[in-house]
Amino acid sequence: MPTPVVLGTLAVLLAGPLPWVLSRWTGLRRTPAAAMLLWQSTALAAVLAALGAGLSLVTERLWEDPAGPGDVVVAAVAGAITLVVLARLLLSGHRTGTSLRRMRRRHRERVDLVARTDGGVSVLDHDVPVAYCVPGMSGSRIVVSRSTLTNLSPAELGAVLEHERSHLRARHDLVLEAFTALHLAFPRWVASAAARREVEVLVEVLADRAACRSGDRRALVSALVTLAGSTAPAGSLGSSGSLAARVEVLRDARSHPWQAAAVSGLAVAILALPTVLVVLPWLTGLA
Repeated sequence: MPTPVVLGTLAVLLAGPLPWVLSRWTGLRRTPAAAMLLWQSTALAAVLAALGAGLSLVTERLWEDPAGPGDVVVAAVAGAITLVVLARLLLSGHRTGTSLRRMRRRHRERVDLVARTDGGVSVLDHDVPVAYCVPGMSGSRIVVSRSTLTNLSPAELGAVLEHERSHLRARHDLVLEAFTALHLAFPRWVASAAARREVEVLVEVLADRAACRSGDRRALVSALVTLAGSTAPAGSLGSSGSLAARVEVLRDARSHPWQAAAVSGLAVAILALPTVLVVLPWLTGLA
């Protein structure tokens, strides 16, 4: 089967059916780091396969000896479609990044105006318990309300703050930004919405794991219940999202090394497949 057909089929599978299946495999959340690697490799492999299908068709047609007028036309159309796909991805990434950074900058400015600072944390005079972080290249903010301080015990508050610090250290905002850009760039039939929702859960699970390593798991669960129902502003990362899924994962204190290894291996294989299919014909043609 011609390489462009294989890559095109692979792109469709990686963009639609596979994310749909992965989003329903909730057991992946027990190994969140490996699951995140799998989601990232699937998304990147889908992009590589989509771009590679067009590039390989161009190469295949123009390297024919001799290349006829029909080959040139097919190569031109395939090249144009590939450029359109690449342009949509770049434009979506630019728009998403610009919008989020502007939104976060404005929110940080507003927080600085109305909040008091206590131990590096911005405290809002608000009766509803909230906790979230606002990422930023020039200075991030961890924001809690006065009600959060009064309703949480020291252990619970420490777990929540470590959860937010983990978001900022790991730059989970950039991970979510990438999947948001893909969601906006891809057609509606692509399962990018499911991918984005699952990645949102995974970044929260990863931050929970980081909080549990330095604190009390039960304190974190209790804090999450207290914060349930609160919402974080757009562009920020909050402690209260995906509560049911996160509590279910927190109840499982066991390690799952075999699953982590298998999922990581699957992630590497998924990314390697389109890479090999794209690079191999070029190397063969140059040989």
